[in-house]
Amino acid sequence: MPRNATDARDRILNTADTLFYQQGIRAIGVDTIIARSEVAKTTFYRYFPAKDDLVIAYLEDRDRRFWELFEEAVSQSAGNPQQQLIAIFDWLAKLIATEENQGCPFLIVASEFPDSDYPGHRVAIAHKTKMRDRLTELATASGINQAEELSAGLMLLVDGAFVQRRLDRSRQIDLHQVATRLIRAYE
Repeated sequence: MPRNATDARDRILNTADTLFYQQGIRAIGVDTIIARSEVAKTTFYRYFPAKDDLVIAYLEDRDRRFWELFEEAVSQSAGNPQQQLIAIFDWLAKLIATEENQGCPFLIVASEFPDSDYPGHRVAIAHKTKMRDRLTELATASGINQAEELSAGLMLLVDGAFVQRRLDRSRQIDLHQVATRLIRAYE
């Protein structure tokens, strides 16, 4: 693929990422993305035959970036699974506190498109399922017998923190403290 073709696709995806995350998917039309990314309509449709294809690419890119940062946070706790769980919440607290954070893009899409057959909804559910499974894996590795129950509680904490950020930017949850207490309650 020629370099300028990759650049055009990346420009479209980066523009969609910004607009979808800030304003919502339904609020942003293809024509707006085409104009803001400065590509021809034919170029847009070459890479994304339908808006849903762009939504999928947007979510898959968000998912990829999330997991890179998630696993980086885990790896910084040198093999202690309980510390790795807490490190995830330290990282999430920093992520959620950033000025550009508007909440969880997967929760936003699942809320905007509640139909479970919608392709973007399925990507969002897959992301959340993978996260819960990874939390369960770490909880099990730290010797917690009710690892699935703990991971369900930790997922509520994560999702609640993201929703709280989207609803009221002035309030923040002390994720480190709450996660630590929840994890210790299952020891």
